[in-house]
Amino acid sequence: MKSVPHPTTLRRAPVQRRSAERLTRILDACADLLDEVGYDDLSTRAVAQRAGVPIGSVYRFFGNKRQMADALAQRNLDRYAERVTARLKGSAQGDWRAAMDAVLDEYLVMKRTAPGFSLVDFGNQIPVGSRQAEPNHRVADRLTDLLGGHLTREPDAELRRVFLIAVETADALVQLAFRLDPEGDADIVAEMREMLRAYLVRVLD
Repeated sequence: MKSVPHPTTLRRAPVQRRSAERLTRILDACADLLDEVGYDDLSTRAVAQRAGVPIGSVYRFFGNKRQMADALAQRNLDRYAERVTARLKGSAQGDWRAAMDAVLDEYLVMKRTAPGFSLVDFGNQIPVGSRQAEPNHRVADRLTDLLGGHLTREPDAELRRVFLIAVETADALVQLAFRLDPEGDADIVAEMREMLRAYLVRVLD
């Protein structure tokens, strides 16, 4: 089942299946066009045309393209959480290293394959590089809750802080890896993985 953004990111939440499918097409079109033309040349009319829906359908959900990008970011985070959850079903309880690999690997897969991800990932970065919405705080909170059953300790303020530092560090190094190589520089990814393990071991072992 495809995820849709949290209702708070939308003008109106879809109620019927047909409406939810239309919203999915709109966000898919938005993601594709972000890759093709960038944010500045993105328009609600172009999204409607690509999605094959009336322009009024776009405005039923979003007041402007910024809100569309925000909703796409939320959908990315929801889908990422779903991917990590599915991956963790095959790992042993308490194996935080396998959990960390799942968190990192699934992010790298989305970085390489998810349309529009380079611009918005899990929090609207438009203009490019803007982090005013503090998306990494949301990611760290989601991961702390998501990984509860795979850690050797209960989630608390310290663990959330540790995860936030890990997420911020990984974010910066992933950006570097993909600046050097469109697929993500393998050596930098490997160094990042070792760095994160060395940092997390003092809290999670």
